[in-house]
Amino acid sequence: MNEISNIHDECYMKDKCATYTKCPMVLVQDIISGKWKILILWYLSYSTLRFSTLQKKLPNVSPKVLSRQLKSMEKDNLIHRKVYPVVPPKVEYSLTDTGKKLIPILEMMHKFGSEYIEESIESSEKNNLQ
Repeated sequence: MNEISNIHDECYMKDKCATYTKCPMVLVQDIISGKWKILILWYLSYSTLRFSTLQKKLPNVSPKVLSRQLKSMEKDNLIHRKVYPVVPPKVEYSLTDTGKKLIPILEMMHKFGSEYIEESIESSEKNNLQ
């Protein structure tokens, strides 16, 4: 039990999460960490997409890295991979119910990014006027 409490000593929410063996924030970080996972989840929050469509939306990611990120998210039950028995192979990705629970968080992140951009523009314009 001491090990568990030591894990949470510095946690802002230590009273609420001290009963877990892993800090929930660390768990979430593990699940969505990866350079492209947040954007993949964001694009899948709007619709089911094929691998090639995801590649087009993320032109700077290699197919190998994209495939690895998708497999990781499938393993973590964030996305569903549906393979159609056709030639050439057709594979579609969509959010699972667990993955859909992240949509409000992604929307808040988008809102923060929009506000940050606006504040940066306003700050830059103020500095240019001085």
